[in-house]
Amino acid sequence: MTYILLTKIHIVFDCVFVFTVFTGSSAVTPVFVQKGKDVTLDVMKDGFHEDDIVFWRFNTSSVIVRFLPGKEPVVTEVYTGRVEFPQKKYSVTLKNLQESDSGVYTAQLIGNEEQIVAEHKVTVQVSPVKLTVDSVSSSSDSCNLTVTCSTQDSDITSRVTCDTTTCHQEGGESSKVTTSGASLRLYLVNSTINCNHSNQVSWTKDTKETGQTCPLMTGKNKR
Repeated sequence: MTYILLTKIHIVFDCVFVFTVFTGSSAVTPVFVQKGKDVTLDVMKDGFHEDDIVFWRFNTSSVIVRFLPGKEPVVTEVYTGRVEFPQKKYSVTLKNLQESDSGVYTAQLIGNEEQIVAEHKVTVQVSPVKLTVDSVSSSSDSCNLTVTCSTQDSDITSRVTCDTTTCHQEGGESSKVTTSGASLRLYLVNSTINCNHSNQVSWTKDTKETGQTCPLMTGKNKR
């Protein structure tokens, strides 16, 4: 009861307050979207009351839209022009999704009690990758390449060493999870350096043959 009273006080003074005390929650629904497409997020509840307040939030903090009793929906400035309202009450359509829009979208009901009425984990297709050779050093019997696999928000750097017949990657395959939750991998297959960016929706890839930059391998990896 104490938590509910405190929450109501915050409603009076600041309707943008981010609430952290809930009496219930819903299962997270995975949603996969192609880049540039729209997605509609529905609430998982019926039987709303006239004085209910509903917030849609992105990654638990950023408010997207506020539904207040007797008023038109209030869209946060950063989402202006990107939010539409389908026929179903309290549902929202987000337009032109980009990779940075990947994350968890939560609808929170504030009425007689506070509860989560929708939670969607949205994954947008990955951005292109670029594989670059940062430096090359060679001797009579070996060639050392420093290469970087990069996306718009992450990168991996690794070193590849070649002799006249084979190449190997120091430490083996390198990988990481990007800030948007995708997988970024940098690995070697025979004499081909591979840069791969993928998630559940799509993948992009860039490759380079070591023979393009390492004189010792010239002609060894032509197909």
